[in-house]
Amino acid sequence: MMKLKRPPGLIFVLITLFIDVMGVGLSAPILPKLIAGFIGDVSTASYYYGAVTTTYALMLFVFSPIQGALSDRFGRKPVLLFSLFGTGLTYIGLTFAPTLPWIFTAQILNGLTGGSVAVVFAYIADVSTPEERPKNFGLVGAVLALGWVVGPALGGLLGAWGLRFPFAVAAIITFLNLLYGILVVSESHSPEHRRPFSWSRANPIASLGLLRKSSIVFGLAAIMLCTDVALQCFISTWVLFTTYKFEWTTVQAGLSLALLGLMTAAVQGGLIRPLISRFGSRKIIIIGLTFSMIGYLLYAFASAGWMLYWIIVLNGFDFTVKPTAQGLVSAQVNSQEQGELQGALASLTALASIIGPLLATNLFGYFTSDRASIRLPEIPFFLGAFLFALALWLAIATFSKHRLA
Repeated sequence: MMKLKRPPGLIFVLITLFIDVMGVGLSAPILPKLIAGFIGDVSTASYYYGAVTTTYALMLFVFSPIQGALSDRFGRKPVLLFSLFGTGLTYIGLTFAPTLPWIFTAQILNGLTGGSVAVVFAYIADVSTPEERPKNFGLVGAVLALGWVVGPALGGLLGAWGLRFPFAVAAIITFLNLLYGILVVSESHSPEHRRPFSWSRANPIASLGLLRKSSIVFGLAAIMLCTDVALQCFISTWVLFTTYKFEWTTVQAGLSLALLGLMTAAVQGGLIRPLISRFGSRKIIIIGLTFSMIGYLLYAFASAGWMLYWIIVLNGFDFTVKPTAQGLVSAQVNSQEQGELQGALASLTALASIIGPLLATNLFGYFTSDRASIRLPEIPFFLGAFLFALALWLAIATFSKHRLA
């Protein structure tokens, strides 16, 4: 009976996850230009885009663990359906948004209802045997990479028909999946396994305490925070930067971000294991941080738009750092602490999604405005290069002081 129920449920949660990631990627080449249309110039629009991005990340940071705790109490299916309904309303709001406050409202709703990743993992754990879980969790990584490839490309291509059209398409896809979930998918979390809702388990700040377990864990976590903030500096200002400096269209911006997703999938899905086997985790982190620092400097000094595509490819080592460091951190705690650790690392990623866009978009806005003594649209990449240099120093210091498991 379980085998009959599992396939539609597994397909449903993977599609739900894909829609979440695709939506973030789809918005990347579109939303900055939509906001600039309300404001009038790219420099001022960067402040508002940073505020919109930070608002979404903050809501996601607060409400993701709440959704996970609610799914333990009421079941996975109603929480996932609620998340899809909120995401669909978000896309409708962005499609018809007449003013900038509407965009803020839509992103608040998106962050409030969009924290479905933890619930997706819980659903997969519910319907999988212990032998099947590694394989099924591997599908999650593939879906995440696929969503980031398809999302920006789809947003860029559909954006040529109008900046709001991609959101209308995303809304239709979301509500079709919602209907599929209502009619076909069964609940995975049986009533006898449910537990009362607890605010202590839904607190995103408390989970970060585990990262102070030891100086080794703290050092590796600090490295991941630096790399995540640097990546958010890139993502949050990429469209603004390429529009300002090279006058790129939504199609060019979308395809370049799709290439970024493709490189992420290729490196993390195929190259990272043989690289670690050949060089070891510590060397991969050192090499990856060095290449990343150089890559961000190359972005800053690029004199033509076509160069950026080649830099994205050449900077593929960037995507080896975080998963390698995460593997090392996992080796420092026992099996009973693994779930708490992964939750803490997820909270750390969410914090980076708040800090990075806020810093990068404000710096970009200032250094492309008339108030700046020099025009420096490349400032987010200089900041990213500094963060990678800081992470490199932390890695060398951590590895020289400790013999890692």
